[in-house]
Amino acid sequence: MVRPLTRRRSGGPPADAAAVRWSVGPLNRIRSRQGNELFATPVSAQPVQQQQQQQCGCAQFSPAQAKYCPRYFLVPGQSLVLGTPPNIMAQRSNWGDDPTSSKRMRMDTDLNCPVTEFLTKWDEYQLFQLTKFYRNRLEQAIEEGVDGVSSWLTYEQIFSGQEHAKVIELVEKGNRADSSKLLLTLVMEKGSVARRVMWQSFVKMRVGVPKLDKILKEMQELGPDPFDYIMTIAQGLSELPSHLKDVQQKHKETLRVQTEKLTVNTILVKEKVKTFQLVDRYTELTIISTVRDRTLVEHELLARGRDHDEWREKLLRRELEKIQTTQLFQSSFSPKKSKSGSSTAVSGVPGIGKTTLVQKIVYDWATGKIYPRFQFVFSFKFRDLNSINCRINLRNLILFFYSYFGNVLGELWKNPEGLLFIFDGLDEFKDRIDFADNWRNTEPQSMCTDPECWCEVSDIVYSLIQHKLLPGCSVLVTSRPTALHLLEKAEISVWAEILGFVGDERKEYFNKFFEDQTVAAAVFKHVEENEILYTMCYNPSYCWILGLSLGPFFTQRDRKQQQVPKTITQLYSYYIYNILKNHQREIESPRDVFLKVGEMAFTGVSEQKIVFTNGDLIKYNLQPSQFLSGLLMELLERDDSAQSVVFTFAHLTIQEFVAALAQFLTPDCGNILKLLSEAHSKEDGRFEIFLRFVAGLFSAQAAFPLEKFLGRFSHQTTCLVIDWVKEKIEGQIGNIESETGKRNLLNTFHYLFESQNKAVAQATVGSVKRLSFSGLRLTPIDCAVLSHVIGLCDTIKHLDLVGCYIQCEGLQRLEPVLHKCEELRLDHNNLGDSGVKLLSASLRNLDCKIQKLK
Repeated sequence: MVRPLTRRRSGGPPADAAAVRWSVGPLNRIRSRQGNELFATPVSAQPVQQQQQQQCGCAQFSPAQAKYCPRYFLVPGQSLVLGTPPNIMAQRSNWGDDPTSSKRMRMDTDLNCPVTEFLTKWDEYQLFQLTKFYRNRLEQAIEEGVDGVSSWLTYEQIFSGQEHAKVIELVEKGNRADSSKLLLTLVMEKGSVARRVMWQSFVKMRVGVPKLDKILKEMQELGPDPFDYIMTIAQGLSELPSHLKDVQQKHKETLRVQTEKLTVNTILVKEKVKTFQLVDRYTELTIISTVRDRTLVEHELLARGRDHDEWREKLLRRELEKIQTTQLFQSSFSPKKSKSGSSTAVSGVPGIGKTTLVQKIVYDWATGKIYPRFQFVFSFKFRDLNSINCRINLRNLILFFYSYFGNVLGELWKNPEGLLFIFDGLDEFKDRIDFADNWRNTEPQSMCTDPECWCEVSDIVYSLIQHKLLPGCSVLVTSRPTALHLLEKAEISVWAEILGFVGDERKEYFNKFFEDQTVAAAVFKHVEENEILYTMCYNPSYCWILGLSLGPFFTQRDRKQQQVPKTITQLYSYYIYNILKNHQREIESPRDVFLKVGEMAFTGVSEQKIVFTNGDLIKYNLQPSQFLSGLLMELLERDDSAQSVVFTFAHLTIQEFVAALAQFLTPDCGNILKLLSEAHSKEDGRFEIFLRFVAGLFSAQAAFPLEKFLGRFSHQTTCLVIDWVKEKIEGQIGNIESETGKRNLLNTFHYLFESQNKAVAQATVGSVKRLSFSGLRLTPIDCAVLSHVIGLCDTIKHLDLVGCYIQCEGLQRLEPVLHKCEELRLDHNNLGDSGVKLLSASLRNLDCKIQKLK
């Protein structure tokens, strides 16, 4: 047992206990998450147990529950979030002489004062409504600090030791979302005192929890008493007058029929289009309550595989706040009190699912699942509005698409709060709507304040969003990021961005894409095992392409599993093949276009540049087109003086593949060896994936699908690349003493794997006797590559993988070839029980040659 923690140096307050995590080291020294060094002194067990009961308010802990003590008594080997000890709280009066501490305390007091005031004066009913109103957001917001909140509630004797233990147990299992839901459920069950203490803990820990801080700031912005605003939103609208119910029913039925089907393109010759029920195929997308800046997008484009998914999930957990479609209007996400209505902007890159999301929203409203406060929903696509080439008023615009409304629209204008207008695809609108244009507020012809007023379509859209027309109605606008700058000066209440699929949402998509769940499981397993391919699956359009590309390889009728793409190069070849197949009518000379795009892509890889301007496109004689949109997506470049559209490949790896592809399309291959040597000499890894793709493209299986559209690859280039790969492997096979040498050899093994050329492999590594990658962290894909190479070695005797952190997943990929080695070193790899079972299977192999295993 240990004493309460004390700071090594006096003179300042301890870090806020609700936000600090501690752990006991072997010498009883500990360090906080902020880096403050503290120490703990051993004491007898009896006094500690007494203090636990007195200060924690917990019942007598059993040994199994001891580690969940929520205060500052640590059990060695455990990690806890601490509350603020009473003896330290009593010392705070002595901190006034520390100017830094004093200033920080004044800032915290100023920040929390308004929230503390209305929390103090609100009665039980108001506090209940407040918690209910914010509950969905609080579940997300407290995930990072749920252990701290639970500790505080236990210290204040709201939670029992057993309840706290259940919350912490979920945290330790990695189920923070379930843990926060459990905590809020327990608090709501315990009544008003529990809710008040919980909100007080939120105020104390807000600085270290960004999402929680955001909610409290929004509450402060609502004024001295936000309760009226909250109740206004929660209560919704009065019932629709009876004489309009028939029209509403007709409208809902029409929208239901229009939106209940989802049309999907296929690659089948006989059945190019398939129709499904929307509810059967729709997969929920992750939407966040903000629009990320370009820097965040670039970080995501550079991340790969599990790192990509973990980066997104970490950001969602700490900073980015999820928003449900039901929260896009008049919810706790609406930061402004406005009687004139609510406008929401939803952004997303091409293919991320904006239009399908709108279809699902309209369908759910028509079937009574969401937005009961809206009596009528009118949905428009900007691409359809482009066909209107004359002045029109809102009445006739609605009748143009929904003719059955007849003469009742005048009655709808009387209750604009019950109307929702949806405009999908602002980036596709032919007319520019810039909300920063001051002339719209001064020119009479652009002022559209009456639904009977005749004006341009752009004026109607502008006036609805700005609440000049039918003030009180709500508007939803979707757009690619490139057109968002047009809305910067607009009266937007909620900004949101579609992130796409996160975590298991990818798997759900494939399960719904394929009717045969065996095929779905096989395709997803294949995708999951390729980290680069798995990365791309955040975007539904990429999942669609992969489903179309890989599905035929796993179907029962035409099972060609021996031909299933085995390498990243082959997978990307089929990806580009599908782009070419779906856009072949839009381009006259795909080879020339790919050569130009590839040259631009290579320059980008060389200069570590992933964002391209219109000037770059002009330099390479390219023009934006539907075909290019399959390769490039648009971003908005902002600076102090101007805004402009810039372009980026959907992921860095696509840029690297297109750059590699261009090397086989150029008629002049004289410089290929120089180019490869210079690329290989770069030690920062910028050309690592590019070189793998180059090696992979001399594989017949990778080249074949592309040659159907791009013509034959250069035979001379292929021969030169093969010779270069041989030379590199032969030069590095004996240089495995240094970490750099090991890394270089592993990269050349990736070249062999991507090429799938047995003759080249056996000529270069067929007589290798010893391989060592000790100390080099190997990914599951690295292990699969190594397994492929060892499988082609007839003389391998010694394999050293000490400290490669391959774990069971990596060992599983190596298991088929381990029996070929005489000496095997696998210590410090965290193999676990499952790994031991795999090794046992290798030892039982009748052809096993293993003599020494460590």
